[in-house]
Amino acid sequence: MRWLNKRPLYVDCLMIAAGTAGIALAIQWFYDPVGLVTGGFTGIAIIVKMTGASIAEDGIPLWFTNLILNIPVFLAALKMKGKRFVGRTGFATILLSVWLYVIPSMDMAQQDAMLASVFGGVISGIGMGFVLLARATTGGTDLVAVLIQKKIRHYSVVSIMQVIDGVIVLAGLYVFGPKVGLYAVIAIYITAKVSDAWLEGMKFSKAAFIITDYYSEVSKALMEQLKRGMTGLYARGMYSGEEKCMLYCVVSKKEIVDLKEIVVEIDPHAFVIVSDAREVLGEGFIEYGRI
Repeated sequence: MRWLNKRPLYVDCLMIAAGTAGIALAIQWFYDPVGLVTGGFTGIAIIVKMTGASIAEDGIPLWFTNLILNIPVFLAALKMKGKRFVGRTGFATILLSVWLYVIPSMDMAQQDAMLASVFGGVISGIGMGFVLLARATTGGTDLVAVLIQKKIRHYSVVSIMQVIDGVIVLAGLYVFGPKVGLYAVIAIYITAKVSDAWLEGMKFSKAAFIITDYYSEVSKALMEQLKRGMTGLYARGMYSGEEKCMLYCVVSKKEIVDLKEIVVEIDPHAFVIVSDAREVLGEGFIEYGRI
């Protein structure tokens, strides 16, 4: 969308910095201490750190493994996709490695895998949401999936990524045991739900469809009392064959009670359908360009 381009580049950079910091916190404070492998190159890094304890006293650092794994992938992406494609993602990947280097490892969950999966999933989900809002990714298996899909186009990027991450999670299950592996699945689910909610908008509203014979009176009352716009959708009742005007209105959650009371007061036999509106852009709600 064109209006998204109005956001200054430095704002996107700050969002990427905040997002990668959140992901690194989740890894260093929750996932790594209990061995939660949630897929991606950071999941491989946790496995490598555990299995590489014989090489280094504290294992191979997460930031180092993440950076080394991403270098050949970015070189391949640069050749296949060009500079513009890898720009923001390259910045995010470097920042994630920097944060993994700067942020110390701390066992915030005190070896409680459930706490680690829940809090790590929430923090990681928020961080990933910031990165995706800035139109970037953290590289890793996301980028690998994009490159593989270029060769096997009959599979989607999401499908390929799920297979790759699934293999990494299974490897973590083998190294750290089935209990931790199952908690990792919980963390992945929470991360996906939180990041989706962050992207789709946290300011939920309600959409109401109103079918009434008194549509003029109802629409006038709602516009005057709730100060909300109203749209009339002309339809035909399939049972009666009559032409009807169905009213459509979007209101805040606290206003939906007032809406129903106004409608019922005018027409007790009105048919009202209420559904969730995850994000509403425009006058009276979220203004364009402020997301």
